[in-house]
Amino acid sequence: MGESFLTRLFKKKDKVSVTTAAVPNGVRAYAIGDIHGRLDLLQKLHGMILEDSESGSSEIRKVIIYLGDYIDRGFQSKEVIEFLIGHTPKDFEAIYLKGNHEAQFMKFLKAGEGGQGWLQFGGDATIFSYGVQIPNHLPIDDRFRHIQASLQEAVPEHHINFCSQLELTYELGDYLFVHAGINPYEPLDRQSESDLLWIRDEFIGSDVNLGKVIVHGHTINDVPDVQEYRIGIDTGAYISGKLTCLVLEGDTKRFLSTK
Repeated sequence: MGESFLTRLFKKKDKVSVTTAAVPNGVRAYAIGDIHGRLDLLQKLHGMILEDSESGSSEIRKVIIYLGDYIDRGFQSKEVIEFLIGHTPKDFEAIYLKGNHEAQFMKFLKAGEGGQGWLQFGGDATIFSYGVQIPNHLPIDDRFRHIQASLQEAVPEHHINFCSQLELTYELGDYLFVHAGINPYEPLDRQSESDLLWIRDEFIGSDVNLGKVIVHGHTINDVPDVQEYRIGIDTGAYISGKLTCLVLEGDTKRFLSTK
């Protein structure tokens, strides 16, 4: 008797790991970790990517994937968004994923929710980058209403559109790109937005294979975190000065870094 569909499916999944995963032929992918308001590092890494992309066939399809968390913590948050909107590297397809920081920014900007928590994990840097002052002399509720109203005036419409249209995931060959990670106990087609943007310990500590190698940011390491079924590339750029890019071509993997 032949193998069942489920047996074949799980056998196929078992073969997908960091050592065997590949992107389609003729594609070179560049995935960039959490930027967090460091325009200087992003510009430097873009230059490195452009130089790297000159090697190999001129017919190659070049894809650049940003894993989210463009803002907060670093004081060039506004400038990073403006740069991303207007400076896609020539001849590249650009994929912009949503990070939890963009989600929190838009939640506060549109509904006035979560302001205190947002400030505690770096939102003050974004507020200042848009030229808005935090009126600490006001009662807390009035303070956040003032900040929200001021931001609604200060944030350009094209920045709001950019943050509103960010994708949650991107799939290429044997890889799934996402900001934070995945819930290892749910199929890939049933992941919640909350898990994709915020999950950490359950994902980082899991060795479950759902059929894709997950490329993610969100969890900081000194160097890229290469495990059997995932690759983490958040190297804490805002504090370390090290912004990391994973380069994928065929079944090869390598890294570019600003430091």
